[in-house]
Parts: sequence; structure tokens; C-alpha cells
Amino acid sequence: MKKYISIFLSTAILGLVLTSCVEDYLNKAPESGLTTEDVFSKYENFKKFFDSVYEGNKKDGDTWRAYNIKNAYPLYFEFWDQKYTLESLTDMSDMGRVMDAQVIKSGQISAIINKMTYDPQRRPILGSMFSIIRICNVTLKNIGMLKDVNQVDVNDFKGQAHFIRAFAHFELFRLWGPMPYLNTVIGPDDTWDIARLSKHETLVRIAADMDSAAAFFAQADLMRRDPGPGVAGHLNNPEQKRPTGVAAKAYKARALLYAASPLNNERGAADWEEAAKANWEAIQIAEKNGYELLSLADYKKNYIGTTYSNEQLWAWYAGTKAYNDGNLNTQMNGIFGGGKTGWSGECPTQNTVDKFETKWGEPLNTAADRQAAASAGHYNEQDPYKDRDPRFYIDIIYNTAPIPGYSTAKIYYETNNGSAVYSQLLDPSYAGITRTGYYERKTWGEQSVNNKTTPQYTDPLIRLGELYLNYAEAANEAYGPNGMAPGASVSALQALNKIRTRVGMPNVLQAYSVSKDKLRERIKNERVIELCFEGSHYYHDIRRWKDAPQVMGGPLYRVDIEKVPVSTTYPTGYKYTRMPLSADRQTRWKDAMYYLPFNTEDMYKMKNFVSNEVW
Repeated sequence: MKKYISIFLSTAILGLVLTSCVEDYLNKAPESGLTTEDVFSKYENFKKFFDSVYEGNKKDGDTWRAYNIKNAYPLYFEFWDQKYTLESLTDMSDMGRVMDAQVIKSGQISAIINKMTYDPQRRPILGSMFSIIRICNVTLKNIGMLKDVNQVDVNDFKGQAHFIRAFAHFELFRLWGPMPYLNTVIGPDDTWDIARLSKHETLVRIAADMDSAAAFFAQADLMRRDPGPGVAGHLNNPEQKRPTGVAAKAYKARALLYAASPLNNERGAADWEEAAKANWEAIQIAEKNGYELLSLADYKKNYIGTTYSNEQLWAWYAGTKAYNDGNLNTQMNGIFGGGKTGWSGECPTQNTVDKFETKWGEPLNTAADRQAAASAGHYNEQDPYKDRDPRFYIDIIYNTAPIPGYSTAKIYYETNNGSAVYSQLLDPSYAGITRTGYYERKTWGEQSVNNKTTPQYTDPLIRLGELYLNYAEAANEAYGPNGMAPGASVSALQALNKIRTRVGMPNVLQAYSVSKDKLRERIKNERVIELCFEGSHYYHDIRRWKDAPQVMGGPLYRVDIEKVPVSTTYPTGYKYTRMPLSADRQTRWKDAMYYLPFNTEDMYKMKNFVSNEVW
């Protein structure tokens, strides 16, 4: 049998190697009497080869470790021992423990970048994505050899291969910038030192591949894999983890939104128009196929407490996780999970808390915003958590918040004889307690040593709510607040308000809907609130908007909470004081941080493939 050769671009920059399990499978095939034709002509063998994109492994010593698509799933990324999320590398949140996250936020990553490139013990995103790109290309090259299968299966394989190839290129792009677009199998005699495309061209190629995927899924009648709402088997297809035609159209729309964004835009308004059209098309196709926005009562089902939701256009079900599951030590603080030293936990900053509006729709982002809301009788700095956006109570554990097993969250200190006495959730014997005054609730699952539950975790890789926000952003830039894409029945403002209405928030206040510039800021804010802590949206958004220098250049704030006697000044019996986080928890921005660097040894071998700046 022909032996598949591992091809590398500067050692592994274009890590085109087959995953080890597949390589092992193919290389041992002659001993089993299998030929190349046996591998690619028989359905079970073909499927085993292709499915390594989902579950493939690479040998690390005597252990097989994940080297597959999951390394690019935000939730899976968070299930690791490095104890940080991509969002915690921004002003959105702080990790309980000062570890690699703070090194990266301070502008130093080159010495530890291997943890995200090739290290199989960590999250080798770069190596994994190039590996699955090659598997997709080998699949498409050899699919004509497949025998005794119906055309539905053939089209399904083609749809998945185009989709996953595009998905891998997109995730590489978001983290490392533009790449060559690899849509053929590179052989040992082919040129491997390939020049990078422009940012815009990379994204347009991704969108085109997603369009091809959608066409093959449509031919296979796989716009969704499960029956629609109200039909037996709804959301319960055994192949639910695989992408669909609806997901392909959604990812095409997301790629074109990125192409239109300030960091990548090449054609001005024309790029925004294309993004608006694509996102409207994706919304229509999703709703035609039965997808819908969940109600506020079911909102949390998008990411926790169930396997899949009917708002998720594509998702990864991670299974149940107990309160003390080590996979959660990045998301959940040790004070809940029982880990005195090893756990960290994501803690929202005061900067993020200020992005949750009052329930009347008033922004609280700045001191002037808060003063205006206070003048209207809708905000009190000493009773700050009253009458906020309903998502605030879903997403944030704040002092006095009702939480199972604790009655209320106690995140304060008292001064006793000149010394601070700390409350239950500020117990200093835990290394990873919050330094911001808050804990993340959205994906917490209400579980702890005091409430030993095992909720289900699902990663909403893309959902309908995001498409409405994508459309609102693109339509506003292309046509203004009240404009709409050709053929659309919803304006930018109406799309934004649809997301707000489903959670019980009022429409955007009129003062912020009078111009493109005014509405832009509310759209950005709405994305933060709607999508926070679900993955890596904010990390990528502030970069594509080119807002990172501003938001990462300013101070990160916490809240200091002291228990005091109830008074007119302190009606809740707590004194709330905004303070900057300590200097060792602040951020530092430099433009090299728009993209991750490559490994040092790889950079020295590049000629046509221009490297990223080291930082």
C-alpha cells in the first residue's frame, strides 16, 4: 500500500501530517492485507479514516492525546490544565490564579506558544487544524474510490470535508492570521513553502468552501440532521455532532462578517453589504429548517443542562461534569470545586459588569452613563445589582446573589478591630479566589461542594442568536440603523431588538438608534452580553473591530465590598468601591498581539511564508 508521507511547512507550520491514529491505521494496512483501494473503497474503512477529524489522536510517549477538531472548540480549550480561557486574555475577566494567562495579557507568549501549536498534552490547535485539513483533502481526492454506498453518503462525506476544511482554516486565521488555502493534497515533491493569502482573500475562500459544503449537504437532504421541532427524534440524532447545511451557511456568514470588519476589510461598504446578505440568508435558511431563538426561560439550554438546543446550529456535547471534575478548574473557582490550590476560575471584571444595562435599557459603561441612570432613579452605585438586564443574573455571581448551597453569595469582608475578616467566598486559604469581586455564573452549572450536581455541558459553536447580531452589525455598517439587506424584512435595529426582546429587555433607546455610529456601540455591547463566557467571541471581536488597543490599554477594575451598618448611604449594608485590579493583573497591548506568533524554530525556516511578529 502507498505510504502517506507527513509533509511539513517549516517543520510543522503547515502541519500536514495525518493524525497518528490514522497514520498508524494506514501504515499497518499491508500487514492486514489491506490495499489503498480497500481503505478508500469500503465504507467502514473510509469512515474510520475520515472520522479521525473528530476523534483522532497523536501519541505522546505512551499516551494517545487529542489531535483533532475539538482543540479548536472553545469549551474543549477551556478543559485544560493551563487554567485560562481566551476571554480571560482580555479585559473581560481575570483568572483566580496568576499563571500563564497573566503572562499573555502582559504581552509575552513566545516562550509558551508551543502549548497552542504542537504540544499534544495541551491544546495543539495549529498542528491539529493542519492535520484535519490534510485528512479532508485526502478524503475529497479519494472519494471517487468509494463503492457500494448511496449518493447521500457520498454527498454527506463531501459536505463534511468541505465544511471541516473551511472551519480549520477559519480557526487558524482567527488566531494566526491569513494562511495559504490548502485544497489539494501536497505530496513530497510539491512546493511546501507557500506564500500567505491576504486576510480578506483567506476569508472569502473560507466562505466559498462553506458554500460548497452547504450545496453537498442540501443534495444529501442534511440541512439539519435531526427532525424539526415536534417530531420524534428532535435534537436526538446520533450524528448530531456533525455539521449540516444550515451550519455551513451560518459559518459562511460569520466568515464574511470577519472579512468586512475593520481589521480585514478591503472593499469598504461592499464588504459589509456582502456580510449583511450572507447573514440574512443564513437566518432565513435556519428558520426555514425549524431553528428558533429560545425563550428566556430556556435560554441556558444553549450551553448547559441539556444535550442540544434548537437555537444551536452546530454544537459539541461534552457530556456531564461533576462539581469536582478537573476539566472545570479553568471555569470554576476552587472555592466551589473543592480545590484549595490547583483550581483557578474565571472572574468577570467590573469593566464587564458595567456592560450590563439597567432593565430600562440605560447603558452603564461610563461614569457619565451611570450618573444619568442614577438621575433617572434607575441606578444606585451602593445598590448596583438591582434592576439590571436579566442576563446579568444568569451570567454573574455577585455579592448577595442567590446560589444553591450557599443561600446567597458572600463576597465581602468586615473590619474587626482594624483587621479584615473575609466572608465565605473570599476565603484566603483558596489560591484562586476572585480578585474582581465576581465569579462567572453562565456556565457554572449551579454546582459546588455544597450542591453536588452533574450538569450537562454543550458548546454552542454557532447559534441563531449570533446570526441576528452578525446581521445587525453588517446591516448597520452597510445601510444604517433602519436599512436592510436586499430582500430582507428586518433592519439592523430590528434585528438587534429581536435579541433584546427575547430576554425581556426594551428596545435600544432612541438616543442610540439615530445614527450608524451610535448604534454601532450598542451592537458591540449587545454582543458582549449575549455571547459572553460561551467561548472566544470577545477575544476575536475586539481584534477584528480594532478595539483591542483601547480596551486592553485601559485599567481593569474590581469592586471592593465591605460590610457596614445599613444606612441611607449604604442601603444594602455593603460599601461598594471601584478600584483598579493590582498591577500584576492589568493588561498590556501591543499590535503584535493581533495574532499569535509561530514557534521560533519554525520562523527561521520561512521564506515565502512570512512569519508573524514575535511577542
